[in-house]
Amino acid sequence: MRLLLDSNPGINLVRSYGNGELIIGEQRIKRPCIIAPRELRLDWGAPSIEQLTVEDLEPALMLKITILLLGAGDRQPWPSATVRTLLRARGVALECMNLGAACRTYNILATEERDVAAGLFP
Repeated sequence: MRLLLDSNPGINLVRSYGNGELIIGEQRIKRPCIIAPRELRLDWGAPSIEQLTVEDLEPALMLKITILLLGAGDRQPWPSATVRTLLRARGVALECMNLGAACRTYNILATEERDVAAGLFP
């Protein structure tokens, strides 16, 4: 699905998603990534949301976020209780949703200049 927003060109937004890929800016991405308004991490080696470890989340947490969105597929996946507890202890709100909802929600929060990042699994 193609997403169009009239916004600040200096922030990373998801332009479209589907068919196993994301388009962020001008880049086509076919592997898990972390996106934040001013950061795009393409080297994220996370296997899936359900298999996330505390170490997998460190690149996102280093961004000083208050909201972390996780999105994959067409269902609502959840990370382990250990991961959820870590995020709660660090004061980071976690929202897990399907890929489309995560992309749309991220774009809205990023354009509102919120401290948000999304871990996306195309």
